[in-house]
Amino acid sequence: MHMMASLENRFTNAMLTMIRARRRESSGHQAVSRSSSIARSTSVVVREATFADFPAVAELKQCSGLTPDSLDNWERLWRRNPALKKQPSARPIGWVLEADNRIVGYLGNISALYRYGARTLNAVVGHGFVVEPQFRAFSLRLAGAFYRQPFVDLYLTTTAIEAVGRMAKAFKSDPLPQADYDAMLFWVLRSYPFAQSVMKKLKLGSALSYLGAIGVSSAVGLDKLARTRWPRGGAHGFILTEVSIPEIGEGFRRLWEEKANERSQLLADRSPETLRWHFEIPGDKGSARVLCCYKGPELVGYAIVRHEPPNQASGLKRSIIAEILVKQDNPDVLRCLWVAAFDQAKKAGSHILEVLGFPPSIRSVAFQWKPYVRKYPACPFYYRASNQTLHQELTDSRLWYASGFDGDTTLFNFGTSPQGTRA
Repeated sequence: MHMMASLENRFTNAMLTMIRARRRESSGHQAVSRSSSIARSTSVVVREATFADFPAVAELKQCSGLTPDSLDNWERLWRRNPALKKQPSARPIGWVLEADNRIVGYLGNISALYRYGARTLNAVVGHGFVVEPQFRAFSLRLAGAFYRQPFVDLYLTTTAIEAVGRMAKAFKSDPLPQADYDAMLFWVLRSYPFAQSVMKKLKLGSALSYLGAIGVSSAVGLDKLARTRWPRGGAHGFILTEVSIPEIGEGFRRLWEEKANERSQLLADRSPETLRWHFEIPGDKGSARVLCCYKGPELVGYAIVRHEPPNQASGLKRSIIAEILVKQDNPDVLRCLWVAAFDQAKKAGSHILEVLGFPPSIRSVAFQWKPYVRKYPACPFYYRASNQTLHQELTDSRLWYASGFDGDTTLFNFGTSPQGTRA
């Protein structure tokens, strides 16, 4: 067992080191190329984004390696978002950095509601932060516009790379205090396709990739069997059903209100309207399913699993536990939902099942089945409360219930190409 654990650590560390090194090398070459082909502008301004900016922003994202959005999704985010109905004033949809009448930078601005005890907090989430390399000296202007917004209780950045994290800190944001948020848990469902995707990322050539895939697949398969790395068990006394996103109804509202009143904890709004809006993504090539756990007629917990389409670069197909909410964090209900999510991911043909975030009371149940752990190179989640007393209170890790449901982490379909926050 010790040898298997050692093998796992060496393999994971080696893969991550090589992948990150290749990404840094690739991004460095792209930055040099773009910098040399476009001269620096002498006139750079920041202004609020409009819907008319959509084509230019989409092109900017695509050129920077981000998944281009759709106009339908802009309509969803900035005209159909339920949180907009509760805002005290109109919110900008974001800001653009303009140089000589050309858009060279962008930062989206998504409204959200949070519950904290009896209080409802107005939050904003930064999204899609991207600036052309030769204009990155002006990135702080975009961040400044975001943090200067009035009538905001909570500023959030939830998909930050290291450079964006440094900017967030410059504007007095702090890293999320919730333990181990930067550690993604995952189970391998299909060893050989997973191993093939790892080899594709490493770009080792066909012969080495073939041999490497066989070796990695064998090692992972043996490790799974030796350590029984998969959720298993029964529903014991519970009734499990599966529904689609549009079928989320009033039972979810009752569970949400009970959960919000269990104790003083910061929770993103999970009303049925918000859940449906969050997971109904226009043009989504993946799918999301809702697993419901009942005790008699009462809904006592649910999990939402997103099945992503294969990643174009690696071929990796993943399922994500994007949301879990359980009455009193009952471990028996959680076990029921973890097992159902695993079975759902297998049925969808995914190669891995991932879960990001959730507090220790949720993650501890998952650790019974020995998931692999992949750590982010830097904390991706930063927060700032406009009220200093509230900000100080939120340094207590026990007050957070942060997961992939927070911010923009699961608001988009990131399966088709690499996605992230660039600056």
